[in-house]
Amino acid sequence: MTAASSLLTDRYELTMLDAAIQAGTHERECVFEAFARRLPQGRRYGIVAGTGRLLELIEAFRFGDAELTWLAEQGVVRTAALDWLADYRFRGTISGYREGEVYFPNSPILVVDSTFAEGVILETLILSVLNYDSSVASAASRMVSAAAGRPLAEMGSRRTGERSAVAAARAAYIAGFGATSNLEAGRSWGIPTMGTAAHAFTLLHDSEEAAFQAQVDALGPSTTLLVDTFDVHRGVELAVKVAGDQLGAVRLDSGDLPSLVKAVREQLDSLGNHNTKITVTNDLDEYTIAALSASPVDSYGVGTSVVTGSGSPAAGMVYKLVAHTDAAGEWVSVAKKSAEKATVGGRKNPVRRINSSGRSTAETIHVGEATRPEASDRELLVTLVDNGVVDQSFTGPEGVERARAHRADAIAELPDQAFRLGRGEPVIPTLYV
Repeated sequence: MTAASSLLTDRYELTMLDAAIQAGTHERECVFEAFARRLPQGRRYGIVAGTGRLLELIEAFRFGDAELTWLAEQGVVRTAALDWLADYRFRGTISGYREGEVYFPNSPILVVDSTFAEGVILETLILSVLNYDSSVASAASRMVSAAAGRPLAEMGSRRTGERSAVAAARAAYIAGFGATSNLEAGRSWGIPTMGTAAHAFTLLHDSEEAAFQAQVDALGPSTTLLVDTFDVHRGVELAVKVAGDQLGAVRLDSGDLPSLVKAVREQLDSLGNHNTKITVTNDLDEYTIAALSASPVDSYGVGTSVVTGSGSPAAGMVYKLVAHTDAAGEWVSVAKKSAEKATVGGRKNPVRRINSSGRSTAETIHVGEATRPEASDRELLVTLVDNGVVDQSFTGPEGVERARAHRADAIAELPDQAFRLGRGEPVIPTLYV
């Protein structure tokens, strides 16, 4: 059971609730929308991630005695609001882009239909999950493209918060990474885990050879030996001496990687270890991975860059009210008009325009009345929560696997220029109709 998530929020969500109850507007039906005004750092597409774990957190969004007592002691809200919160569970409907879907500026990736009170207090939770997870997945997807089919492992747990580490591993896996070093991510989300030894293990022993022997004795000759604690070429020689031609891999965590990888490959081949692989883990990002494309690297381990979104730790998503019923019960579209932060009001139906070659050409957003899509359009919104009931197919390890598969399908629709690492405009336009 997921722990209560109700206080993972900003104070003003509850003070808005409190004031709306007093004004008698808290029960107005509303449409909220989560979207990003732009993609970070001139990137050409983004990847939606975090949806499955967000749904589990929404299920757990409750105010028990401990939370209500604390809110009362702190004077955050008044008695009427406390009474309302005591009975809170989300009873509305949420639709959104599938987890793993490609998104673009202004894509309405999550749409919440509920009363004002039920929807507004989810804002912080929704944005904290989608902003971080989508940022990690978007960066990880670029790394997967740069790796051109070579496996990647996520190993950044020591470079972010302990909860973020689990979320990052999940997002990176959805984006195409093959494994994580984080055991909780493996337990919670079914992600394959990996890891053998760090430099401390080598330094513990009386010699590098003794350390290698201890690791091989414990894990077998197919293990990966870290060979750059002292001298790389001496380390490779000792690794082969201990494990023989069954040595699974050597890991390089420092040095001028392009030239070092080439030299190590030649050394392994000269020793008869043609099947021993080389994995590198030295402060990699999508650019260094791309720079190694011509080197005989077999796999990559990525840490800091992936868990920080490769320089963009948040995806820039916002959560806005776009429509509500008025005092007469009539629907009213609403939008911000402030400079550089203007929004488009009204309920939206987004579709992906697909050409005869199966490639995306536009993100077309129908505003207002429902419109029949063209035959070549792919509809993007699916129901995630129906009248308070979460679609469990999007949650848990099974939901992660579905998101991973969907990301691969969605990426395959993008034009080739989507995968250029240089800064550029979104690869397809967002069109309102």
